[in-house]
Amino acid sequence: MSITTIPDGGAVLITGASSGIGEATARHLASLGHPVVLGARRTDRLATIAREITEAGGRADYHQLDVTDLNSVRAFLTVALEQHGTVAVLVNNAGVMPLSTLNALRVEEWNQMIDVNLRGTLHGIAAALPVMEQQGHGHIINVASVSGLRVDPTSAVYSATKFAVRALSEGLRQESTTVRVTIISPGYTVSELTDRGGDDSTRAAANEASARLGLPASAVAEAIGYAIAQPASVDVNEIIVRPTLQT
Repeated sequence: MSITTIPDGGAVLITGASSGIGEATARHLASLGHPVVLGARRTDRLATIAREITEAGGRADYHQLDVTDLNSVRAFLTVALEQHGTVAVLVNNAGVMPLSTLNALRVEEWNQMIDVNLRGTLHGIAAALPVMEQQGHGHIINVASVSGLRVDPTSAVYSATKFAVRALSEGLRQESTTVRVTIISPGYTVSELTDRGGDDSTRAAANEASARLGLPASAVAEAIGYAIAQPASVDVNEIIVRPTLQT
């Protein structure tokens, strides 16, 4: 299957591409013929993924990226433009989810979620939007969560960041007729998201639920691929992807 809706072979940029949904998205889109540019902090992991994609016949480049640093995100876009000439799609995927109740007062982790999940998405928009508007086309895909649709105990701050990602995505959609905007809201997904931070009991419960219910990250990657594959006149605004067993 080849994709023809991206003009001039433009690159697909993916943040948080060293594991989970980001890695699966890079592999899936490259298999469909998209040139992909992977960004994350773990360049050793990115190098391995890019090499494996290339060996499988795809095209993949990678660059170190810290989404909390606007200059880093702008450099990521600049290098991709130099290599590919066009940035067709940005997948704002980088995220963290250290869960705990508010009375645990894990303020540093609250700030980390705000910086990565929300500020990182805004940095992606700030870097990509001027480029896409100048090109006259583009597609920004923001990975939110079903936690952006509901709030559960221990997820208040995480949910707040994902509610905000959905709000700014909808605002961008209404403001721009040049750039397509898609929100991807996954449910439990097998990834590293629940492995770090938060309190021990909550992390253990989240890992157990992910192992028991979790979608393969490839299912989310395929949803992203579907949104990208639509004709330029069709803007898939939101896709919610849950495991069948998740309530």
